[in-house]
Amino acid sequence: MPLTTLPVLSLADAPAAFSAAIGASFRTFGFAMVCDHGIDPALIARAWDLTEAFFALPEDEKRSYFTPELAGARGYTPFGREIAKGARVSDLKEFWHVGRDLPEGHRLLDASMPHNIWPARPAGFRETFEALYAAFDAAGATILSRIAVDLGLAPDWFDPAIAEGNSVLRLLHYPPIPHAPEGAIRAGAHEDINLITLLLGAEEAGLELLTKEGEWIEVAPPPGALVVNIGDMLQRLTNHVLPSTTHRVRNPAGERAGFSRYSMPFFLHLCSDFPFVTLPQCISAENPDRYPVSITADEYLQERLREIGLKR
Repeated sequence: MPLTTLPVLSLADAPAAFSAAIGASFRTFGFAMVCDHGIDPALIARAWDLTEAFFALPEDEKRSYFTPELAGARGYTPFGREIAKGARVSDLKEFWHVGRDLPEGHRLLDASMPHNIWPARPAGFRETFEALYAAFDAAGATILSRIAVDLGLAPDWFDPAIAEGNSVLRLLHYPPIPHAPEGAIRAGAHEDINLITLLLGAEEAGLELLTKEGEWIEVAPPPGALVVNIGDMLQRLTNHVLPSTTHRVRNPAGERAGFSRYSMPFFLHLCSDFPFVTLPQCISAENPDRYPVSITADEYLQERLREIGLKR
């Protein structure tokens, strides 16, 4: 009988035990739930308050931070702009992106990794989300080190690959939807582009993953826990040994349709000029290399941004 409930893992466990546990959860579900991740609860609470306050601003004020030529890389992206790959209708969401700050003259400073955009209000927005970005970055690096060990790599194998990675913190708002357009849901079925995603906010019902058996199951972490999932970049690097799992955010039923939903995913990315070369230990006679032609992480990202409508 297939498993239908994700285990809750503790990052405070011994590294070897956590490595084995997250590897098993990833191979079964492509997802894991992680507590004891070390991100300050008080910082998270401030971030929720500021996220709600920002999205409550007037529409024209929010849109003043929208820069179409950045393809959603920084600042505000309006409601209905993003569409799941292959979908007919746009997702029912708006969002804000915070990225890695690079100094002037840095080799990676371009339209893919531009300077951050910061709103004039609410007060404390920049300071809070710079701190939260750094906290997510650190937690993600620790989790990746455990994944590396499970793959038979050195614990620090990913460190240089993500040290200047194009990671993005997304503040997500799904507005109330008493009357959703036909066929539209809050986030259509999709896979993430990046290495791994660390998500806060999944306690509010709606997030579901598609199992290998073709069944949608709910992802419901305990309060404060992270949901961590594999992205397409890690799937590619591991030759599908670690699968990028399809997931969605379904529309709420009943009175919950009248409430907003907020979440904060951190999309942990490789450095833009990282070259994809399939890990040798993930290639075998039964699993030949699916990706013999190497491309960079940024080339892959730009291709996917066009597929989801953020880049024209």
